[in-house]
Amino acid sequence: MLLKTRSESNELLIMRALNTRSKLSPQEKKYYFKLEKGFQGELMFDLLTDKLQSDMLVINDICLEINDSIFQIDTLIIAQNTIYPFEIKNYYGDYFYDSDGFHKISGPDITNPLHQLSRCKLLLGQLLQSLGFNIPIESTIIFINPEFTLYQAPLKQPIIYPTQINGFMKEFDRTPSKLNDRHKKLADQLISMHSNKSPYITRLPTYQFNQMKKGIVCPKPKCDSYMISGGDKTVVCKNYGCVEPNESAILRCVEELKLLFPEMKITTGLVFEWCGGIKSTKFIRRVLMQNYTAKGGRKFCYFE
Repeated sequence: MLLKTRSESNELLIMRALNTRSKLSPQEKKYYFKLEKGFQGELMFDLLTDKLQSDMLVINDICLEINDSIFQIDTLIIAQNTIYPFEIKNYYGDYFYDSDGFHKISGPDITNPLHQLSRCKLLLGQLLQSLGFNIPIESTIIFINPEFTLYQAPLKQPIIYPTQINGFMKEFDRTPSKLNDRHKKLADQLISMHSNKSPYITRLPTYQFNQMKKGIVCPKPKCDSYMISGGDKTVVCKNYGCVEPNESAILRCVEELKLLFPEMKITTGLVFEWCGGIKSTKFIRRVLMQNYTAKGGRKFCYFE
């Protein structure tokens, strides 16, 4: 049973916006593409866990903290006698393994995912103990991309390679499991402890409002074009012809502003500028009044 769905991280959403609205350096673009690729790999694994028939609880994309240490788990599955954290890697190409870790044959080395897995297992164990749960942990790395190859692969390590995934999932689904209220209580506690903090937030580039390209970005995935007015009720994508109601487009822009600039007060003028002046201040104010709470005086009104 799925208890927590997956959504894009704040880092990915911010980098996606910056990729469209600013000029990223080659290194920043590389980081952005890595986030997009990682998210796509996680979605591929979700398609597999959606098919599980065994009595288990699935928690996707959870970020937890214990003793001031933050750790993130791509997929956490609670079964009767064991808890399973999965680390999903969407690596592509040829790699090899030696005593120093994982290396790309033609390209820079990568962080050893076994170290990441070990840290996650340690911190999760500490957290479970603090909650009064003594349950074994079996952590696994899933290399989800079918075009990933690891030469000199280590034996007796918790790694599942692309050609092993289908067999592994079938065997995993046969795990004897009958859950009770205590398992559900643990899952609910972990979900309630989910934090929007991230161990990776410091990797974001610096940016400023006046450096951003203004306008309403098309909501279609992987479309970086901007919308134009489609009349009194809609805006339209210049490239794909996607049509979106005016109010929906304005609200998307507001949420994007709140994500990128959480310290800025949402005002009619700010949203008007961010949308590139495509809709009138009168219309924008009406949308804000209907969907947010007005604060401050009439002259210095902002919305929360």
